[in-house]
Amino acid sequence: MAKESLSEQAYGLIRRMIVRLELTPGSVVREDELQEKLGIGRTPIREALQRLARDQFLVVIPRRGMIVSSVDIAELATLYETRAILEPYVARLACERGRPEHWIKMRKVLDKAKKPGISAQDQIHVDAECHEIVWEAAGNRFLTDTLDVLYAQSDRLWHMYLADVADMGHALDEHDEILNALEAGDAELVYKLSASHVRSFDAQVRDAVRKRLEIVLV
Repeated sequence: MAKESLSEQAYGLIRRMIVRLELTPGSVVREDELQEKLGIGRTPIREALQRLARDQFLVVIPRRGMIVSSVDIAELATLYETRAILEPYVARLACERGRPEHWIKMRKVLDKAKKPGISAQDQIHVDAECHEIVWEAAGNRFLTDTLDVLYAQSDRLWHMYLADVADMGHALDEHDEILNALEAGDAELVYKLSASHVRSFDAQVRDAVRKRLEIVLV
């Protein structure tokens, strides 16, 4: 695997800060503070911020610089419908193109998640690892790049609405079912299970948003 450039490292670290709400929606992003915090120079930081703006994690405000983008509730449907199209398609490609070592790797990841006392944060990390293995097995970097950004936006929603209340155990059980179908080479079942997995996440977020809005309106 090629070594990450400093720009790629900066991108991953800053995006993680945004996803985990260390940089909250609407907050101003300051290059000098990021340089000091991450120990990375000005040029890689600037390149990373420009990429984050293209990926809609940041918004450029004239004469103010960059701020962390908000997640508009109205865009939930758009995010879901995009993932609902791409994720099952990529999973089916993975079933057709994946190798046994992909599924061995995924099995190890899921077994690790069955240890008692695993935290919600660790569960979401395992969920991400499973998705990444499937994307790798599919062997299409253009789809992978797109899904990586979409997943990160979904991950940010999880941290906003579900991190304190949700149990990701059901999602990992769904990955177990998907893996069984991948190992069996049943591409159509993989497609259906992947679509159901995305639909389940969307339903959870919508339910959490609705409950929060009800609390605010009371």
